[in-house]
Amino acid sequence: PSLAWTPIKVMALLLALVATQALGASSALRHNGPVAQSRVGARGVGALEMKLSKRMAAAEKLVDADKLYTPDEAVKLMKTMASAKFVETAEAHIRLALDPKYNDQQLRTTVALPKGTGKEVRVAVLADGPMADAATQAGADLVGMDDLVQSINSGTLDFDVLVATPPAMPKIAKLGRVLGPKGLMPSPKAGTVTTDVAAAVADFKSGKFEFRCDKQGIVHVPFGKCNFEEEDLLVNLKAVQETVDKNKPTGAKGKYWMSMYVCSSMGPSLKIDVDALTKLNPVLA
Repeated sequence: PSLAWTPIKVMALLLALVATQALGASSALRHNGPVAQSRVGARGVGALEMKLSKRMAAAEKLVDADKLYTPDEAVKLMKTMASAKFVETAEAHIRLALDPKYNDQQLRTTVALPKGTGKEVRVAVLADGPMADAATQAGADLVGMDDLVQSINSGTLDFDVLVATPPAMPKIAKLGRVLGPKGLMPSPKAGTVTTDVAAAVADFKSGKFEFRCDKQGIVHVPFGKCNFEEEDLLVNLKAVQETVDKNKPTGAKGKYWMSMYVCSSMGPSLKIDVDALTKLNPVLA
């Protein structure tokens, strides 16, 4: 028989390769939940087909992909699997029944983690006069008005949070193209436009930060570092759940929470029993 590559043989080989890729992507999505789904959307199937490292392969053997983990089980296992050469961040990925293209189904708010984020936060404040003095005394890293506006406009963004006083808002209106894509534009809802700059600086320095749902209705929130005590991570995770519930958009109907996963920065994800998390003792006032 002839060994030549006929058009029919070439087509059969291509179909087999496509089927193999689709099967691999389906398996990865089922195992890793919304984290993997967002990666597929951003980078394509090939990102999931990479060979797992020995460390990651060993970690995935500890995960039951079909199990709903209680919060304490998940946090304990997540810490065990966080074996990278740096201190990994503890992450929560929450799929909500939201369609953010509608204004009444958008979630954007702040959470103050009771046990902190484990990250040093640089806070800049746009203020002058007594408010600038108060911001400096509260520990703000950068304080200014016209000079700071000019620095930001030139592309210097060496801060994590920008707090502005109401008089500063007209001055930073032109900075939307610089601050907007980075999620740094001050807003009253996020607590970054205020007259009490000292309190705002203290809050953001101690673990308060803003989060929002993405275009798929998924919320990605860090809730500490994997070197935190288990109890501290549970308290922070509970604070995230309470904040998401408290700020439920008016347009959200029916079942609100679709799924929730936690993972370390470099580890596999664990599906959380949201009902069990909801029943834990409240931690926010």
